[in-house]
Amino acid sequence: MSFVNANGIQLYYEERGSGLPLLLIMGITATCSVWENHVSFWEKHFRCILFDNRGVGASDKPEGPYTTAQMADDSAALLDELQVSSAAIVGVSMGGAIALQLAIRHPEKVEAMVLMCPWASCDRKGEAIFKHMMHAKAHLRPEQFANFIQLLIFHKSTWDNDTEYDGLLEGQNGAAFEAMPQPLHGLEGQAYACIFHNVVDQLPRIESPSLVIGGKQDQFIPEWMAREVHNGIPNCDLHLYDNAGHAFHWEHLEDFNPRVLDWLNKNY
Repeated sequence: MSFVNANGIQLYYEERGSGLPLLLIMGITATCSVWENHVSFWEKHFRCILFDNRGVGASDKPEGPYTTAQMADDSAALLDELQVSSAAIVGVSMGGAIALQLAIRHPEKVEAMVLMCPWASCDRKGEAIFKHMMHAKAHLRPEQFANFIQLLIFHKSTWDNDTEYDGLLEGQNGAAFEAMPQPLHGLEGQAYACIFHNVVDQLPRIESPSLVIGGKQDQFIPEWMAREVHNGIPNCDLHLYDNAGHAFHWEHLEDFNPRVLDWLNKNY
């Protein structure tokens, strides 16, 4: 296992592939292993750098609350420790919010960004979802909490597909035996970072080419949030999948992976 000391904490990271650097920033509750279906494709073209955010996995889990600015500084420090002066960034959900902060706070480090279901500000409904997530984590068994997350992120078409549904059940059962379950305080730290994230007024400062990509039926981070980010960044493309939720990147995997690769090849 590989670790670096970055921004006052220890971060676990992995490197896969070779070529231009591609930093992958994961979303709330999840470890970098969740990138597998994507990094196995992109590592053929890029030096993929993936890591566990503070509060989850093998990285340090200090008491929170955290902020997306602080977590962006974690990412910047990781790049510094790996002697990577700049990179393309792919961030999903909370990782997209962190990527926005990285582009605002450390613009020299960001060559291009793919922002998966990002948001620039959290409204009252979003705040309620994150607070309920903390409550669910505190009171549900791991497999029940996994089911709660699945209900948030997957579109009806996934639940209706027998093969995909079997995969959801496997995911729930696997959560009960997770080797490094996220502690409640780690989730709380990340959730408060999501709630208080607000960069709407700073989006016009972002100079790097960007792609906002999401699902039209996302009930966790709804379409208007993706459009707000797209409308605020001067040089920004937008693609929204129909019949897709927050987990659009798995629900449309065969299109998503090459679409991102093609966009990066044109803009990085």
